[in-house]
Amino acid sequence: MFVPGKTALVTVIDILLVAYIVYRLLKLIRGTRAWRVVLAVAVFIVALVLSDFLEFKAVHYILEKATLLSPVALVILFLPELRQAIDGFARIGSWSEKFMTAEVSLSANVLEEVVAAVTEMSDQRTGALLIIERGSRLDDIAANGVPVKAQVTAPLLGAIFNEGGPLHDGAVIIRQNLALAAACRLPLSENTKLDPHFHMRHRAAIGISEQSDCVAIVISEERGSVAVAIDGRVHKVPSAKELRDILNQELRGSSTKKRHRRATPDRKVKKVG
Repeated sequence: MFVPGKTALVTVIDILLVAYIVYRLLKLIRGTRAWRVVLAVAVFIVALVLSDFLEFKAVHYILEKATLLSPVALVILFLPELRQAIDGFARIGSWSEKFMTAEVSLSANVLEEVVAAVTEMSDQRTGALLIIERGSRLDDIAANGVPVKAQVTAPLLGAIFNEGGPLHDGAVIIRQNLALAAACRLPLSENTKLDPHFHMRHRAAIGISEQSDCVAIVISEERGSVAVAIDGRVHKVPSAKELRDILNQELRGSSTKKRHRRATPDRKVKKVG
């Protein structure tokens, strides 16, 4: 039996579900290398249509035959993103909580602990690399390190990166308020336009920020300088205040007009490079 009201309700629910799926997919690839793959696919489609419209028969024949391999090529190119998507949809128990609440990657207390740790390690010229997750989960990266799963505190981070310690090499992965793993190996950036003075830590920070939407904090062991890598770009951080501002904006979506009572003093940090 045809019920107009029921049909309209089903249509609305259907549209909302499709919109939510598209939203999750766009959020998944936001800030990752998948954007470049999507743009390349769009260029390929435009070239295919134009070659047919302009009657470039040879070019159109080659592009048309190449489309036969497109499903396999897309699966290979998007394998990390597909793995994250499947993992994300499998977490049915937590999706509603994330949907109903604002996304905050770091609490105010933990943010201040990170700022305090970075400031102290910068003063002591202790090399360090902190990777703070946002939307993209870095389970594969965390798996190649040493599990920690401890509350983030300044003493804990200082102990991890203490020179001579078993975990000081590599990166710490921070998920919300936990230090998930330490001594993690990161992919190095292959960008040929990077400053030649950037060493392994900086290239690793840039590399992971190119492949995910994380926030990477790197401290130079030689100069004690601090930099933040986001979306494949390095931002110099001259002071603890600016670091706090960046972290609040990127991880909490707020400014730092109201200082936390445990805020660290604004010590100057040397520039990168």
